[in-house]
Order: sequence, then structure tokens, then C-alpha cells
Amino acid sequence: MQKPVIAESNSSEENSNEIEFVEQKNGPVLGYSSTSGVEIITEGSDQFKDLNQNGQLDDYEDWRLSAEERAEDLASRMSIEEIAGLMLYSSHQSIDSAELTEDQNSYITNDNLRHVLITNVESSETAAQWNNNAQALAEGLGLGIPLNNSSDPRHSTDSSAEFNAGAGGDISMWPEAIGLAATFDPEIVEQFGHIASEEYRSLGIATALSPQIDIATDPRWYRFPGTFGENPDLAADMAKAYGDGFQTSNEQSEIDEGWGYTSVNTMAKHWPGGGTGEAGRDAHYAFGKYAVYPGENFDEHLTPFLNGAFDLEGGTDSVSAIMPYYTISWNQDEQYGENVGNAYSKYMIQDLLRDTYGYDGVVTTDWGIIGDPNEDIEQFAGGKSWGVEKLSDPERFYKVIINGVDQFGGVDESGDILEAYQLGVEEHGEEFMRNRFEESAVRLLTNIFQTGLFENPYLDVQESVETVGNSEYMEAGFEAQLKSIVMLKNKDNILPLQAENNEQLTAYVPERWFPPEESSFGGDDEASEGEWAPLLNLDIVEDYFNITDNPDEADFALVAIEGPDGGLGYSSEDVENGGNGYFPITLQYGEYTAEYAREQSIAGGHPTEDSTNRSYKDKTVTASNTKDLDLVLETREKMGDKPVIASISMGNPAVLAEFEDEVDAILVNFGVQDQAVLEILSGEVEPSGLLPFQMPANMKTVEEQYEDVAHDMVAYVDSERNTYDFAFGLNWDGVIQDERTEKYEFEGVSSNELPQTATFANNYLITGILLLLLGGVFIIIQRRKNI
Repeated sequence: MQKPVIAESNSSEENSNEIEFVEQKNGPVLGYSSTSGVEIITEGSDQFKDLNQNGQLDDYEDWRLSAEERAEDLASRMSIEEIAGLMLYSSHQSIDSAELTEDQNSYITNDNLRHVLITNVESSETAAQWNNNAQALAEGLGLGIPLNNSSDPRHSTDSSAEFNAGAGGDISMWPEAIGLAATFDPEIVEQFGHIASEEYRSLGIATALSPQIDIATDPRWYRFPGTFGENPDLAADMAKAYGDGFQTSNEQSEIDEGWGYTSVNTMAKHWPGGGTGEAGRDAHYAFGKYAVYPGENFDEHLTPFLNGAFDLEGGTDSVSAIMPYYTISWNQDEQYGENVGNAYSKYMIQDLLRDTYGYDGVVTTDWGIIGDPNEDIEQFAGGKSWGVEKLSDPERFYKVIINGVDQFGGVDESGDILEAYQLGVEEHGEEFMRNRFEESAVRLLTNIFQTGLFENPYLDVQESVETVGNSEYMEAGFEAQLKSIVMLKNKDNILPLQAENNEQLTAYVPERWFPPEESSFGGDDEASEGEWAPLLNLDIVEDYFNITDNPDEADFALVAIEGPDGGLGYSSEDVENGGNGYFPITLQYGEYTAEYAREQSIAGGHPTEDSTNRSYKDKTVTASNTKDLDLVLETREKMGDKPVIASISMGNPAVLAEFEDEVDAILVNFGVQDQAVLEILSGEVEPSGLLPFQMPANMKTVEEQYEDVAHDMVAYVDSERNTYDFAFGLNWDGVIQDERTEKYEFEGVSSNELPQTATFANNYLITGILLLLLGGVFIIIQRRKNI
């Protein structure tokens, strides 16, 4: 082998950020900071970055080796302090400036942190510049390990933005995950993944904290909109398409086995499924920490992982990371009998995920599982150490690490991890703990190597600006929005709205009440004041229809509302008044009393609670946006016999029985631009979306369904005799029946398969038939008497 030599300046380009690029004929582009101290090593015609600045080519610096070989070499060179830093995943970081904050400088330099979670960014230009500055800092430290920046989903829409006006600048806009599911088309999800990965990499992001592939089997769960719905097969197909889209690099961008310079690691969540919180409550809060399985259906919740996320087709084989949920999967630990949060569970992580299903990628905890819980059970803030509240922080870290978890979300400092390491040394010895830490380091480093960051973590700022939110990507997102809209009702084919003689119709668009909002994180932010305002952008509506504020002058009414906001299921005020704090989560707009709720909760208990029974039977709640129901009914009264169309922005299933027969048409959307809805209404585009969940007949069936079982509610039947069941949707010709409905067809649940008390609809039907028969007999008898 030819002796490596240090290259001198080497046909490099210098930009304003003092970043130099080295192009090679048969190798990758090398990017490095001229101020980091890193130089270029030449071996024959190949060039490499001397990341540890020792003047020789080490295996981890050799891009000709596999990602795994390089990761193993680098892990062996790292100190325990450096590995502990690699196990950190930062708290949420807002990028408002190209310059690093004092905290960011500190945890990169002093705590060896290399995984940063980015939230909002001022602009794509600022994000690219910040990335270059942060990478230059990391490159000049120790072994030169680059940052692996990440993001939660960031492609949601600005509903009021006009499509053309929004093209270029902002990131492309797509429907929520539940909206992507409503397309019933995995190819759209894969297309989204390819586009989103290009935009992520242009922002300096190489890991997506998504997809969320929990089967949403309880319709009340507030994270329902981030899922692909309740059907395990549809969720698995969408998970596979998502992973392939984000992770697969093609042609010149590929390094090896699908991985490359446009790849984004995906972190599927939440193992082993987070959609079964008792009564629909969520485990971000202590009052929602229990996941229950009354239908004994635990295994089905693994389907999107086993048949989707772990079975990719684009070359990368499997999603590169997994995130367990906060929940305690109540009484599901078949080996040790522990009821602890999933990341703390040896059974869930080591026995099930690692050993039974052979997953050897990164496992990262959800954010904030370490730390003592807030004494106020209602608060979002505080640690979420469910089931291990009595352990110290280092003991919690140690328990999680020993169980096979690699990384901790929302932790910026490594001190407690180092203490956990010492606890392990005391119990198992130095060699055991060193090997355990290296095991995690190899997994974490592999994800950085396979995305090409060691060769070039830097961005061309102008190229980033031109890539993020370009018109092609915006158009693709808008097309997906159109395909996600579901038409539930179209009485007398009132839609599409088209006037004679090409004249514009006149619309009455009433304002809705926006209720006050409190800080969602339980902070000191003041609650926003409520206001009356249109939900739709009237400037965009006027591109399609004339607008009047006088119902008498209107040809039709367009009532835009949101799905019921039924709360989170708990109120500390109730505790102050002697109650247990628990309330139902309602999916209807009007007042609801939980007459059919459980007398005794399946799970319960928390250090600050006096009782383990979390039942809310016979308690009453009303959706915070109950005025949306009033708006529809009042509009019906004002319009008389003229058409009333309801456009509902929805995240969760909803009980529509309160107003369905008062409107002539219903469109449901899952996070789209107003313009997409108007394209459907005006007939420019035909609706094609399908319901990715059941729409319940009423709250009785919601209470009596099992939290862990899909498709076990009685679905609503409307005044047109259509059933709002999974995979239902209308187009201009009527009920959609195509290859999608055939592929995901399921047989309706029979009464004996429903929870024991959830057969009321069938009982009503039987009763109705008997009454009709009796009525017929009575009429015959009367006629005979008259004869």
C-alpha cells in the first residue's frame, strides 16, 4: 500500500463559510472547514479526511470500507465520555440565527453531544448556515465526529396559504399522516419520503423522528392525526413506503445498499404501539401513562413494525432507529411481570425487540423519560419516568441502557450517563460495560456513516435555498392534499357546485368561534383570547365563488368547522372538589355524559394519586368548540331549503349524528390548504379520499369499543343510508369501489365479535323490525274489522 500523504490545498473551493470541497473522480466529495484543523490525506488517486488529525489514514476515515467496519473501528477509539455524548439527543432547538447559542456550543464541546433535534428554522438559508457552523465546530474536536441533526415531522400545511403564492421558500406542504393514509396509496407516501428527504438534507437534517406507525385503535387519542389510522395492514404498507422514500438514495447519490447522500435515517415510533391508552388518554401526561389491552390484541400492534418498518424494499432493509413510547403496557410483560414505561422494560426492548424480532438498529427513548414527574399530574412539564418513579436519575439511565436502549431523547448533559456507567461497572465489571457502551456507539455511528456525513456534512447555502419548497415539490404536496380529501355526503348530487351560464355562485361563509387556548405545555404562556373569524381564507374563496354575509342572497352556505375538541381526559379542578380528576374524552360537539363508561378502570395508580380507579363513569363534558355545532344548525335555519355544505378539518374520528341530516354535503380534510377544498367543491378535481378509520355512530360505541382492537365500533349510518366505515368515500358517481377498497377490504364486525355491550345498534335494528311487523299486523287486523 502506498504511504498516505497530506494533500496541499488540493483543487478545493472556498466559500463564505470557509468550507472547502474536494472533488474526486472515483470517490465522494470531501467537505471540511478550513478552520477546523482537518487536512486531506492522499493515497494513490484517493483522498480522505484526516478527522483525528494524526497524519495517518485510520479505518474509520476510509470511505472504501463499509459503514459497519468504520463504526466498529471508531467506537473502539472512543472514550467512555465520548460514547456517553453520542448517547445524548438534544432538547428541542429553534434555529433563529446562523450562529450557535452558548448552550449549543457547550453541549457539543463539553458533553460530546452529536445529535441535535431541530424545531422551527428562520429560513432555509439560516438553517444551512447554522449547520455549516455547527459542523465546523464538531469537526475540529477530538475524533471529528459530525452532527446528526434531526427533525419531527415538519411538512404540515398553512391552510390559508394560496398554492401558487406558497411555491418556493417554505418547505413543501403535505396533509397530516392520517391524510396520507386517506389516499390509501403507498406510492404517494414513498414520493413524499423522497421529496422530504431532499428538503431535510438541504436543511442539514439527516434523521427523521418519524414515521409514527402506532395503530390508532382508540379513536379518542390526541396523537391519532400523526398515525396512518387503525388498520394494521394499511399502516404497515404506509410505514414501508415511508421508510423506503426517506432512506433510499439512488444512482450517484448512493453509497451502498440504498444508503447515501440523500438518505435520511427514519425513526419509527412508538414501539410496541402507543395507540391503546386507556380511555384514549395520552402518556405524555401521568394521567395517561397506562396502555391497556382488553381485547388481548397486543400482537396486532406489532404489524406495522414487522411487516412494514422492518421489511423495506429499497435496499436499506429496515428503518435505522426505533422509539419506544412512554406508556406502561399494562400486564403485557410475560417474562418479568414489570409494569414500567416501555423504554424501561427489559421484556419490551431486549427480549421482544432485540431477541425475538432481531432488531439491531438504534433504539432512542422518547423525550424526557428521565427525571422526576411533575407533582401536578395535569402538567405536561416534568419527567415521564412511569413505573420507576422511586429510582434516581442515574439508576433510570442504567436500567434503560442495560435493557438495550442506545440513546436518550431530550438530554443535553452526559453526567448521569457516566454515573450509570459506574453503576454497571460495580455490578458487571469494566469489560462488560465497555462492551455494552461500544455496542450502542457502533449502532449510532453506523447511522452517521451510511448517510455520508463523515465525508461531507456541509451544505451549499444557495443550493439549499433553491431546493427547499421549490415549485415541483410544492405541486406534489398539493396533489397529495387533493387526493386526501374525503367526501362523506352528497345529497341529490349537490356537488360539484357549478352555476349555469358559467356565472359564479354566491356563497354564505359564516364566521366560527375560535375558543381560547391555554399553553399546551403547561407553561406560563397566557391563554389566547377567543374570537369570531372565518376558518377559511376568504380571499381564496373569492377566486371560486362570490361571497355574501346575507344568507338570503346566497346560493349555498359553506360552513367550515373543526372536529370536536373533546379534551385530554383530566382536570385538577375535579380533584380539588373531591373527585379523582378523570373525565371522558368526547368525540361529539354537544354535552356528553359517560353513562356507559367502565365502573372500574383497567389500570391506575400514581405516586400523587389516592386511588387506583381512574373511572369517569357518569361525568359530563362538552367539547371546547361546541359552537361549531351551533354554527351548522344556525346556518341551516338561516338558509332554509338552500344547500348547506359542511367542510370539516378533522384529526380524530367524530360523531356526526348531531348535525349530519341538517347538511346537504360533507367534506372531510386532514390538514390541507383551503384551496384544495375549494378545488373539490367547484368540480375542478373529483374527490378520491377514503376514510382511514371508522366514524362512530355515537359515544356509546366509543366507550364500549376495546382500546386495542381495530374496527370494533358501530359505524354511523347517514340519512342517505351510507355507512361511514373504514375505507368509505364518495366520488361524483357515488360510493368508491376500486382496487384500493378491494385490497384493504375487511368484513364488518358482527355483533358477537363486538364488546359484549356494544350491540345496541343491532338491538335497535331488531326492535325496529319487530315494531314494523307488529304495525303491519295491526293494520291488517284493522282492515279486516272495517271489512
